[in-house]
Amino acid sequence: MEEPRFKLISFDKIKRKQTAAYLIKGLIPRTGFVVIWGPPKCGKSFWTFDAVLHVALGREYRGRRVMVGKVVYLALEGQDGFGDRADAFRLRHLEDGPGNVPGFFLIKERTDLVRDHVELIRCIRSQCDGAPSAVVIDTMNRSLVGSESKDEDMAAYIKAADAIREAFDCAVIVIHHCGRDETRPRGHTSLTGAADVQISVKRDRDGNVIAEVEYAKDMPEGAVIASRLELVELGLDQDGDPLTSCVLVPAEVDQKPAAKKAGETKVIRIFRDAFTEALDSHGETIQVRGDQVRAVDTQHLREEFGRRYATGEIDQKKCTATANKAFRRTLNNLPSQFVTEVRDDRELIWRVGPR
Repeated sequence: MEEPRFKLISFDKIKRKQTAAYLIKGLIPRTGFVVIWGPPKCGKSFWTFDAVLHVALGREYRGRRVMVGKVVYLALEGQDGFGDRADAFRLRHLEDGPGNVPGFFLIKERTDLVRDHVELIRCIRSQCDGAPSAVVIDTMNRSLVGSESKDEDMAAYIKAADAIREAFDCAVIVIHHCGRDETRPRGHTSLTGAADVQISVKRDRDGNVIAEVEYAKDMPEGAVIASRLELVELGLDQDGDPLTSCVLVPAEVDQKPAAKKAGETKVIRIFRDAFTEALDSHGETIQVRGDQVRAVDTQHLREEFGRRYATGEIDQKKCTATANKAFRRTLNNLPSQFVTEVRDDRELIWRVGPR
């Protein structure tokens, strides 16, 4: 009899894993899809580089347990600076040891993850003695050929990342940017939906690098890691001038996670996310009192809102009708940051003021 492709596991056979469920406890899961995002120059690559080096070394990270494992790091932007970062880490953290991290491997070649993930898996298998525990992709923008805002392109990218995760039973960590809306990762919101853990990285008013676990499927949310960049002198260049790079070290700050917006309902959150998605996909530039703003037709916003709205109704017609009512009610009682106007028989919406 042919072995079934899909196996049914009875409830009494469902058992928890006996191995640790983390690489860094409370931050990085043992396996899964991890998104680390933030604005440009916020320190997200420095933070990720520092964190996964502790995994490769098997060293405790900021008082958190770590499971040692091999790390493959795809440096797809700023590749030339990684030599300086590695030297700075050696001088700051390995000066009393061997000066080496045998479980860490760097890849500098540019890649289209959707097209190249099969070859990437093959190359890792052939050159890495044992499966890696983490594969880092820095950044999504440099490894995605397509649009971050198109659901089909993002779906293909996530599928390629899942193939790497399944091949090595590892964590796949993608470093990503924010867009115009600095409150969320850039591009289609299916990225956040697919993530097992999402970590935001930003600078505070004192320049400290603050990493916070925003979303997590199987561990507590809200963990905050505060760091500061410390300058390390590497030597002199060919002209006799000092060469420097940075390492991350702990910072003493208030590590309470940012408070959630009070009084914001689920419908408003759906509306905001739908607006950002619709603006990314269908936005247009218009003139408003002499200024240029980005606006979107409310019909596109309605469609995006409807895809996100969940009522639990089995009846699809009833669900659609409920979503339409919620959308129109929200549009008629807009949050103060949104403005609508009818132009050429089209209702446009845009955002003003702080986000």
